[in-house]
Amino acid sequence: MSSQATTLIPTRTAAIAAAAGFLVIAAFQLALALGAPLGRAAWGGGHERLPIGLRIASAVAVAIWILAVMIVLGRAGFASPLSPGFVRWGMWILVGVLAIGALMNFASPSNWERFIWGPFGVVMTALSLVVARSDAAFPRG
Repeated sequence: MSSQATTLIPTRTAAIAAAAGFLVIAAFQLALALGAPLGRAAWGGGHERLPIGLRIASAVAVAIWILAVMIVLGRAGFASPLSPGFVRWGMWILVGVLAIGALMNFASPSNWERFIWGPFGVVMTALSLVVARSDAAFPRG
């Protein structure tokens, strides 16, 4: 096994785990957008079923998290329709957004956000940081 292949394994594993996490978030947001009674676990936990404005925000979030899947997989060297520059910068933006989101969830009045989404956000930030720091999609040469 070449040293490049050895280097790619942890990055690709982290990317696949992060992509799966983003899909979980997207599915959750889709359920919220469709009116599932999961609102206590999102958007500050103030509603069992989200009002229309937050349902629209959840629908927009679905598209953003699907974009996050394409970014993280593209950064790890998987096929992606996104440009390398967009993927590189997008990955770092994801790291920042995830870190801020984790902090916001820990500060939320919602127990669901503090005890589930906060730790989940920390894990997602760590996985995304591993991928962002890698040169998997852009080997030096």
